[in-house]
Amino acid sequence: MGELRNRVVQVRYFGDPDGLEVVDAPLPTAGRGEVRVHVLASSVVFTDVVIRRHLYPQTISLKPPFVLGYDVVGEIDQLGHDVTGFKLGDRVADMTVVGSNAAYRTLRADEVTRVPGGVDAAEAAALILSWTTACQLLHRAAHVQRGQHVLVHGAAGAVGQALLTLGRMAGLELWGTARGDHAALVRELGGTPIDYQREDYTKVVPGGFDVVFDGIGEDGCRRSLAALKRGGMLCAYGYTAGVQAHRSLFSILTWSARLYVLGWLSRDRRVYFYSINLMRARHPAWFREDLARLFELLAARAIQPRVAERISFAEVAEAHRRLEAGGLEGKLVLCPDLPSHHQRERELTV
Repeated sequence: MGELRNRVVQVRYFGDPDGLEVVDAPLPTAGRGEVRVHVLASSVVFTDVVIRRHLYPQTISLKPPFVLGYDVVGEIDQLGHDVTGFKLGDRVADMTVVGSNAAYRTLRADEVTRVPGGVDAAEAAALILSWTTACQLLHRAAHVQRGQHVLVHGAAGAVGQALLTLGRMAGLELWGTARGDHAALVRELGGTPIDYQREDYTKVVPGGFDVVFDGIGEDGCRRSLAALKRGGMLCAYGYTAGVQAHRSLFSILTWSARLYVLGWLSRDRRVYFYSINLMRARHPAWFREDLARLFELLAARAIQPRVAERISFAEVAEAHRRLEAGGLEGKLVLCPDLPSHHQRERELTV
């Protein structure tokens, strides 16, 4: 076996994708209470774009160079002192916010979630942020009940797809806003499609929806509130939704503050502002429970997250450009062991 080599995707400077670089890095060593994992998969998500632009409050104090990577699925190859309950070769996952677009990294053993054997690593990585968000929105925030009328905005996106799938499993009556060309996808996932460019979703259900999940919010969620019945709940999520329209951190924070004021003023309708990081900080056990349950569903093939493409280190900058362009129906997942397109094409011609 050759000498282990670590490579990482780091932000060299804030701004466009050209500020990303793939470099060799020191091989980390598992400290007390930690495990080191050989990374099998790490999603490339739009929040990475926001972090790269220096617009994400949770990472605003970071200074380049630092390593991107919001989530990780890896195989334990080193155990730190005082780690029990794990062995070499176990597969685990975590949501890390940064640091996981790497070949190797360390994780706190008491924060990781086991990944069942036989589960595809890229599909497992695709669950961590989007599907855990959807699961917690449905069951930790909205506490949905069978038969409720529920509207999902951005239904063709990663969280939207998860909300429709898990909502159907919970026995909900579902509608999803999306572009007209995504109508078939919304139907396939169990929702009634609403072309937001042509239809007025506030008039679809007489009396209004029981719950609206709004991860878009360009209009300050006003129309989503108008689509609710009295006593209904708006679950607002997705800080990154404002980034396309607001190019500075100050304007994004101002936009977010207006949403909170609007929620405070909405007396006959409830508003819940969801953050996966805040929820995890308050209830860390919930995150592990929910992710473990999703992994069980994935192992049983009861759910199947869409992976748009598995990419190599060489393709990360282009992946960021594709995320900014929009229109993807699945996750882009970095698989560090995957050769680049050029290498794969060369191998095919040999």
